[in-house]
Amino acid sequence: MRHEKISIKWKIFTYLLVFTGILLVVLWLIQICYLDTFYKMIKTNEAESLTTDIISVLKSDSQNIGEQIDVLAAQNNMTVFVTDPEGNMVYSAEYIATSRLNNMPADLVQFYYEKAKENGGSAKIEFQGGINKTFPEENKQFVPNPDASPTPDPGKAGFMQNRGQDWIESVIYVNLVQIAGEELVLMVNTQLTPVDATVNTLRIELVWITVIMVALSLGVALLLSRQVSKSLIHITESAKEMARGNFDIRFEGTDYREVAELSNTLNLTAAELNKNERLRRELIANVSHDLRTPLTMIIAYSEVMRDLPGENTPENVQVVIDEAERLTNLVNDMLDISKLQAGVMEKQASVYNLTESIKSVFERYNKLKEQDGYTISFSYAQSVMVEADEYKIFQVIYNLVNNAINYTGEDKQIWIRQKVLDDGYVRIEVADSGAGIATEDLPYVWDRYYKVDKNHKRAVMGTGLGLSIVKNILELHEARYGVESEVGVGSTFWFELKTVQE
Repeated sequence: MRHEKISIKWKIFTYLLVFTGILLVVLWLIQICYLDTFYKMIKTNEAESLTTDIISVLKSDSQNIGEQIDVLAAQNNMTVFVTDPEGNMVYSAEYIATSRLNNMPADLVQFYYEKAKENGGSAKIEFQGGINKTFPEENKQFVPNPDASPTPDPGKAGFMQNRGQDWIESVIYVNLVQIAGEELVLMVNTQLTPVDATVNTLRIELVWITVIMVALSLGVALLLSRQVSKSLIHITESAKEMARGNFDIRFEGTDYREVAELSNTLNLTAAELNKNERLRRELIANVSHDLRTPLTMIIAYSEVMRDLPGENTPENVQVVIDEAERLTNLVNDMLDISKLQAGVMEKQASVYNLTESIKSVFERYNKLKEQDGYTISFSYAQSVMVEADEYKIFQVIYNLVNNAINYTGEDKQIWIRQKVLDDGYVRIEVADSGAGIATEDLPYVWDRYYKVDKNHKRAVMGTGLGLSIVKNILELHEARYGVESEVGVGSTFWFELKTVQE
């Protein structure tokens, strides 16, 4: 059944488009809706900065103050007007078409002078069109002397009208400057409302930018979504192939670090599954072989004793008994492995003499030593006490000796060595003179039915599951264990247990 969730490719595509849409919305809001606010903030900062620069020029000893003021006003596209308190012009630089500072009446200069003086030496006058929003009284008639006519004078009261553009906002910064003991009035005029042409230009540009960005984002989003998802799609297909049982599949995603790490992990998983599958098949084949051989002999000898007179001898009966015991041991060993690996088998720890326990193992091999010529030697310096499960450690030693008997050389020599270590542990070694094990095969010798030569043969002693049982029992006891081997020389299996003082 097809999965109902959206694929990663289209998710990435959607996220990139949404991100582009958010950027465009923010761009439109800033450039159109909040253009006036930003423009006012920028022009206000520029006007304040220009005022500071003009004051520095006025206080300098330069001979060309007028030229410097003119340059600064031109660079900032503003109007600069410097007068004395009586309204007599000292310097003037006008670069705003709608500005009328040069036409400002003297009594209005005095009015601004008084306002700035009352305000600590500076004042800010805001206009909209020709209307003064800061000092509404300025919009009334200015009377230069008490006898003046009360008739309104548009030339004076309306000196800031912006040629019919009543919506345009502007501001005049008034500052009192002391120059060589003389007080001057500095006025800087800037326009706070962007012109229609600027707004229309920005709007048209944004339309084109929006179209181009949408087109580009569609292409880039599609390209990126395909590029990012390509490796993941390939990994998914390979994973499906592995789920169908093909463990030889390779994961090749290396485009990004995370994808490469995922590919490496899946490759390791595939390799382990492949190894486990191979071991599973070998296990089935080997167990089948070990089951089939004694069953065949039991059936054969039983039929002979049934059908042929005189064949019901103690020797034939003993063969049937021996093969039945081999079957029993094989089943018991497999059950022990299952219990140990499942963690349901518990150890019954007690303090006992490990040296004497090892000696008792040899009693099982008396017949083997007599009939087949095996030599099993045990060397030790002193008896050692340990705290462990005596029966399970007995199994460990028994299985290690069985393994040595199965793989020792033609001299049929097996050595068991007991060494007391300085760190309070006793080390038991079981060595043979066999063909040895290659270094690359050493990590796998503890696996069930693992064979170095891959050719299964019936064990001389035991069931072939001994080393796997040894591993699980030693891990149950938290013991140290390992194997040392050299090809052509032989192998030494060892384990270490903590000693107990008597």
